[in-house]
Amino acid sequence: MTSITTIDSPLLASALAGPAARQRVGELLVHEGKITARDLERALLAQQEMGGLLGRVLVRLGLVSELDVARTLSRQLGIEYMPPERFPELTPEVDGVLPEFLQAHGVLPLAVQGDEIHVAMAVPQDGFVLKALRLASGKSVVAYLALESAIERALAEPVQESAAADDDGLFGDGLEGGDFIEHLKDLASEAPVIRLVNNLIARVIDLRASDIHLEPFDDGLHVRYRVDGVIHIGETIAPRLSAAVSSRVKLLAHLDIAERRLPQDGRIKTRVKGRELDLRVSTVPTVHGESVVMRVLDRASVRLELDTMGLAPDTLARFNELLARPHGILLVTGPTGSGKTTTLYAALSKIDSEAHKIITVEDPVEYQLEGINQIQVHPQINLTFANALRSILRQDPDIIMIGEMRDGETAQIAVQSALTGHLVLSTLHTNTAAGAVVRMQDMGVESYLITSSVNAILSQRLVRTLCQNCREPFEPGAELLDSTGLRRFTQPGRPLYRAVGCEQCRQSGYRGRTGIHELLVLDEPLRRAVIAGQDANALHNLAAQGGMLSLYEDGLRKVAAGVTTLDEVARVTQDQSDA
Repeated sequence: MTSITTIDSPLLASALAGPAARQRVGELLVHEGKITARDLERALLAQQEMGGLLGRVLVRLGLVSELDVARTLSRQLGIEYMPPERFPELTPEVDGVLPEFLQAHGVLPLAVQGDEIHVAMAVPQDGFVLKALRLASGKSVVAYLALESAIERALAEPVQESAAADDDGLFGDGLEGGDFIEHLKDLASEAPVIRLVNNLIARVIDLRASDIHLEPFDDGLHVRYRVDGVIHIGETIAPRLSAAVSSRVKLLAHLDIAERRLPQDGRIKTRVKGRELDLRVSTVPTVHGESVVMRVLDRASVRLELDTMGLAPDTLARFNELLARPHGILLVTGPTGSGKTTTLYAALSKIDSEAHKIITVEDPVEYQLEGINQIQVHPQINLTFANALRSILRQDPDIIMIGEMRDGETAQIAVQSALTGHLVLSTLHTNTAAGAVVRMQDMGVESYLITSSVNAILSQRLVRTLCQNCREPFEPGAELLDSTGLRRFTQPGRPLYRAVGCEQCRQSGYRGRTGIHELLVLDEPLRRAVIAGQDANALHNLAAQGGMLSLYEDGLRKVAAGVTTLDEVARVTQDQSDA
């Protein structure tokens, strides 16, 4: 076990903590590809203004994670890194050393063994702290390197209950005045809270998470991450920090931290580990405080290409033909988080923006597309979807993208636009493609207008894809093939695959997501059925007779191809598979 013992030489201590050592840390991070030389130059300039250790400056600027800096320092200093999971459940007491000293200098006692004390430190090369520990305890010190945020959490845990009790009056409904708001701002601006929020956001890169949920309960702020569409439990933040963490997020999103009784929406733009992240922030009041959800829009990872979105070759060919039409409405439907907007963005990126005038109306504008005029809806100033659409028709567009058809007025203008020579792309929240027709009728659009304007409806879901490192083949039985409908898509002797779990996929068996789709094209039989007032089930069955594969059937194709599993397809298409 590599460790560092007490440093009594001030000269050696200052050399280890001096500019030369900090520079070597930066060079190591550049060499390892964690940051660029330009990032290092920026951090060194910031360090001259802010002071402090270079590693902390890099983390504060969002250029690299705290964990990456710690591991690099561990290699550079030859000091073993101590992960949080190896911390003791109960922090041992060290005679002669006050808890205030430990908290002030980021020192966590790990064990007291004979005439030695083992400690985790954020700055284990600090000779002053090591010598003070040795003199105060009368024992030699064995130090390990650990994350500063992890040490702070471990030191705070023993006093959580008393702190929460002390803060009940502060964070209750009794104080709503200016003093309370100023106190919240002060708490949210303290270094531990800033680091904690930065670490929460930084974890989305390692986890590949799409959402961060901060949910207040009696025992603290529960953190959960949505990864590949499935919620995963994270850490629990102490009750005394719950309001401060929520306020920190609201400050970053430019929301009103004094307003805790009404929902609010905002946006955070940040840089984490060298990647640009946009976070859509939503807050709602709950019994125990404000629940905060941050939707992660990772510009570096998004791939706006229809070819990579899981569209089957026949579906993709039909969809491209529909995009080439000069006018009409093309709808994409599905529940929240099913990738509808991403599909529309990919469709727009495929269209030549130099040869066409393309205008979008969105709430919010998620990704900025080159050569396309994008309008952000602002209901507060009466810039609604309907009002924006009326104005852009005077801008002589060829193609219009509407983020979502939310009301009858927007739907009516979209239909009028399609009938006057524009190609309109939009989304609807419906479970099936056929359901979109009924939804438009509910909005007040006449059936004959729907059949005249709507070209096709693409319904989609996202299913998790099998981890290629650990997926396991198996031979399906005849009963399974018949009961699920898989037989028509499988080839004799070709195995199916099941999820197993490994380190690469965090034991889930899945890594990444792909789409399953059903494309309903309004042909003449379907138009007659719509005019006749047929319901969604009848329209779906008629489209199936015409050759449309349902979401469930498209999912079965991907199961047969070894892309995903039957369980996963059933999870997202239960209503159709049961039918």
